[in-house]
Amino acid sequence: MQRCVNVIGVGMSPFSPASLSANPTALVGETVRQALADAGLSARDIGTVFAASGLMDGGTLQRALEQTGLGHVPLEQLPKGEESSTLLYHACQAIELGLTECVLVLGVQGAPAPLPDLGVMFERLGATARAYMARYQTRRETFAMIAVKARQHAELNPLAVFTSALTLDDVLDASTIAEPLTHPQFAWPTSGAAAVVLCSSELASRRGNRPVVRVIAQACVSPVQVSGFGPASAFACTGYEVNVAAARELYEQAGRGPQEIEVCELHDSSTLNELLLYEALGFCPEGSAEKLVEDGDNTYGGNLVVNPSGGLLSLGQAPAVSGLAQCIELVHQLRGNAGRRQVADARIALQHQTGADGTVVTTLYQRE
Repeated sequence: MQRCVNVIGVGMSPFSPASLSANPTALVGETVRQALADAGLSARDIGTVFAASGLMDGGTLQRALEQTGLGHVPLEQLPKGEESSTLLYHACQAIELGLTECVLVLGVQGAPAPLPDLGVMFERLGATARAYMARYQTRRETFAMIAVKARQHAELNPLAVFTSALTLDDVLDASTIAEPLTHPQFAWPTSGAAAVVLCSSELASRRGNRPVVRVIAQACVSPVQVSGFGPASAFACTGYEVNVAAARELYEQAGRGPQEIEVCELHDSSTLNELLLYEALGFCPEGSAEKLVEDGDNTYGGNLVVNPSGGLLSLGQAPAVSGLAQCIELVHQLRGNAGRRQVADARIALQHQTGADGTVVTTLYQRE
């Protein structure tokens, strides 16, 4: 039996470019209590805790949960390095399949994730950006405009790390990482903590008039599922085909199209990735992302607001937390309590997250 999944509680710490405080256990407790209070529930209402941690081992995490009254709740902890997007997917599945009625999803990135040898990856991204520019006569300024937009949004987000405004010249004149992409056009490692409470519709209905955001569709697609189904695109190193497949499956599940989405949080690990995702997610035809950017259709006043939180470009990459942070931003948007970042009358929102192994999770949320 499948049931609807509802997001009823959220809590998050500020992101940081350094390790968390000397007492990350206290920060976990504070974040969990935020989410429970927001949901209007107590620890005894939680059936399972799903957790991903960039550093905390099982024992340390268990002790942190004990301080919130969740010490005796079954804990499903994903292996270190597991992304919170996959974690959220597993938690939703548990409710849909009737395995539990209410779960708390917790992500903790105790220190910035160590960077692998990025030389080859940067080389591929630079080559891909240049190939896109050559194919569609796109200007390097277009990629830089995405970084400027990210900072404009982040200026309104007190939880973001990188909030200082950037001009187009600031971005273009910054140190080059992979021509034409410069330093502000990449998401760099950070740390933080976030918690989300999910529940069935039955439990949500018993909470009275408290705000409810429903998960109306969710897709999880791995590179293995799309390999061998035709030649890879010139943009394969960004997982383009996997993103297209995950978007298509999501829209088919929901019976909705990309034109109905008013706000989106997507995995902007670089400005190149964000630009290609505009096309892969169906927000514009292939080859027309530059027009979308230059028309301002990715920000306030346009047809769609992308990454109102500032995205990974401004919050940084915290693999155990980033997916939950996206969910939390969209919940605030759909509730109408995002403050100065509020997207007017937002009713349907899309979340997109890519894991380290290339697996893509896409989720559609709707305000009830």
